[in-house]
Amino acid sequence: MLELILAIAALAAVLVVGLVATRSRSRRRLPPAPPREVLPGVGDDASPVLEAPSRPIDTVELPPVAEPVLEVPEPTAGRLVRLRSRLSRSQNVLGRGLLTLLASDKLDDDVWDEVETTLLSADVGVAASAEIVESLRNRTKVLGTRSPDELRALLRSELLDAIGDVDRSLRTVRHGDRPAVVLVVGVNGTGKTTTCGKLARVLVADGRSVVLGAADTFRAAAADQLTTWAGRVGAEVVRGPEGGDPAAVAYDAVKTGVERGADAVLIDTAGRLHTKTGLMDELTKIKRVAEKLGSIDEVLLVLDATTGQNGVVQAKQFAAAVDVTGVVLTKLDGTAKGGIVVAVQRELGIPVKLIGLGEGPDDLAPFDPGQFVDALLDG
Repeated sequence: MLELILAIAALAAVLVVGLVATRSRSRRRLPPAPPREVLPGVGDDASPVLEAPSRPIDTVELPPVAEPVLEVPEPTAGRLVRLRSRLSRSQNVLGRGLLTLLASDKLDDDVWDEVETTLLSADVGVAASAEIVESLRNRTKVLGTRSPDELRALLRSELLDAIGDVDRSLRTVRHGDRPAVVLVVGVNGTGKTTTCGKLARVLVADGRSVVLGAADTFRAAAADQLTTWAGRVGAEVVRGPEGGDPAAVAYDAVKTGVERGADAVLIDTAGRLHTKTGLMDELTKIKRVAEKLGSIDEVLLVLDATTGQNGVVQAKQFAAAVDVTGVVLTKLDGTAKGGIVVAVQRELGIPVKLIGLGEGPDDLAPFDPGQFVDALLDG
């Protein structure tokens, strides 16, 4: 029995020695563990964190901020010539219609009635239409023969006489120690604010410096729109708080123009008010306050040419309030009738100085009667 116990003990000892040797060999084959490093400020009791290898930080150079590029407006000289095809397309009823009627084999009363109807439909006006017809009747009798060239020359002469030969220059030249001041008036929807912005481009194209006054304080969009127009050509805008006093804005605009040494100050006004004050009373106040720093050189009335005789009625109301010195006819390239130019001139005695012939920023042109009539007859 004792011998059996001794044999078992010896076997157990051999097994223990073999196991220990095996584990020692396994440990020796494992790669050594990397040294542990901790970030500064982290104690030994914190979880070990390996440091990121240090390397220089790449420097990215940003491109320089480009200065805003100002637009260069088209020169005003010859604008109406460039826009002539656009004008003639919308005026064929007047020019071509009259030439066709005058070329009839027999110019009887029925034909002359049609001539007058054509003039009236083109918004020439009742009195002016009657005068043109009477003059044409007398002159065709004297001519006897009526070749196409003779008819064109005859009609061109009559239309030019109806439009009138008056001073159509814009008084926008700086005088003395102050800028020229232009007040732009008209009802909303006529393109008044847009015209004010386009007029700024006209003056910049002619080498003038401009300050714009956003005196339509009842429409925030009007001031924003004017600011956009000004930014395109580098003009400065003076604006006030929404709903503020328009006369105060007009005064500040003129004052800024004087301080900046600007050539011209353009003041955009409201076409509709949301107060108890009447529109015409407000315009009179704006003009009076602005004139504390000098006289107003131009009061330009913006009319939508598509409104026809309604535009003439509007013009009479504005002229009575603020002494309009010139008319700007917008949208003359659309469904407008060319005769509105004659009606405004004859019934108001106010010259048309500028016409708008499209939506483009440089589609505002100085009005030239000869080029205008040629576009009517040759379209």
